[in-house]
Amino acid sequence: MTNRALLADALAGLRARPKRMNPKWFYDAEGSALFERITDLPEYYPTRTELSILRREVGRIAAAVPEGAALVELGSGASTKTRVLLDALGGLGAYVPIDVSEGFLAEVARKLDLAYPGLRVAPLAGDFLGRLALPEEVRDLPKVAFFPGSTIGNLDPEEARDLLARVRAWDGIAAFVLGVDLVKDTATLVRAYDDAAGVTAEFNRNLLRRLNREAGGTFDVESFDHAARWNARHARIEMHLVSRAAQEVSLGGTILRFDAGESIHTENSHKYRPETVARAAEETGWEVDDFLTDERDFFGVAILRPAGAG
Repeated sequence: MTNRALLADALAGLRARPKRMNPKWFYDAEGSALFERITDLPEYYPTRTELSILRREVGRIAAAVPEGAALVELGSGASTKTRVLLDALGGLGAYVPIDVSEGFLAEVARKLDLAYPGLRVAPLAGDFLGRLALPEEVRDLPKVAFFPGSTIGNLDPEEARDLLARVRAWDGIAAFVLGVDLVKDTATLVRAYDDAAGVTAEFNRNLLRRLNREAGGTFDVESFDHAARWNARHARIEMHLVSRAAQEVSLGGTILRFDAGESIHTENSHKYRPETVARAAEETGWEVDDFLTDERDFFGVAILRPAGAG
């Protein structure tokens, strides 16, 4: 059965100049599993660095979470990092993982139910960039948003500010715990998105496999190379799928033409500085209550509070 939302989004992006895809479509079951493998790669520092910050500073983070609050995680994935917080937050009222991969989310929720039998787990399948309604059972609880993994870097600056503003508008919002990857040397950044084992390349190409499977595509997956590029002007890593030769591909019956060397821009990963986080927070009704980093200043965890909340 054709995934009509995927097909419509893909056709819009692949008819554009330059060609592009929304990175949210990476995360089918296979894509989610590949990303979990990426997080264990030696070149991919963000996950282990953020985990080290969370473990070391969990007490300071816990102090920002009111008793009985609902912890709402945006783009929860396997909820690995969240367990650090769940272990430290005995008085938590509920945990709401939000993820686009419904099957993957259901399995994660099942495991969390077993691991934390006293915790109310209320999974919500959907795109956190959309206007999702939080589950009724947590509506009256104070809320703390959790957005780890530097996933905010996948959003354009305008999208990131829009997300911050929408979370700020939640009833009962008390804090926002936000993970951001920091600007650093180019070689370290590029290696993190172009690993020697080729796992990130497979993660990127899996998008084409999904288009073939769910949107009637005829992509020759191996005729596209993975590329990771540092864009200094916009302070971001870009991921691309580059056509090795001139070729035609059918997608849902529509013919798409690629020149040799033409790319599909599949993802951005913006890198932040502490001052850019503070500016985005100020523009959207937040203030930085704390900014936690590792010893190399590779990664940051910002604790945001509603401006003027005292």
